[in-house]
Amino acid sequence: MAAKRSAYVVWDGDLAHGHGVVKGMSGAFANVPVSWASRTEAPGGKSSPEELLAAAEASCFSMALSAGLGRLQKPPTKLEVSATATFDKVGEAWKVTTMEVDVVGTVPGIAAADFEKAAKAAGEGCPISGALKGNVTVTVRARLA
Repeated sequence: MAAKRSAYVVWDGDLAHGHGVVKGMSGAFANVPVSWASRTEAPGGKSSPEELLAAAEASCFSMALSAGLGRLQKPPTKLEVSATATFDKVGEAWKVTTMEVDVVGTVPGIAAADFEKAAKAAGEGCPISGALKGNVTVTVRARLA
């Protein structure tokens, strides 16, 4: 059975001066403020679609890596994952150009090379990475704690 997840936004005003709020229909988050300035300048306490995309990548990647390590019989004690989406002007249009994933793992009994291999596989196998594939360059840096 397919899982569907939804979000809802209310936007007020024009692009440059307007603002909006994002709500996850699951109830997990609500009234997250977003604005054009939070995308292209300083966040100022507001989020952006790119930050939300980075959050999706980081959480998806952590699940994929945890599953992969489990299949290797090397379950992690802890994974600390950060993801950074770069939003840049390319020609006349704005585009998410890269997604950089950094992971530090506490994984008893695993060699560094095996952890890096598992992290690379997670970066290729995570469904959010798959949605970005062919459009956004995803890189993964992995190290053990």
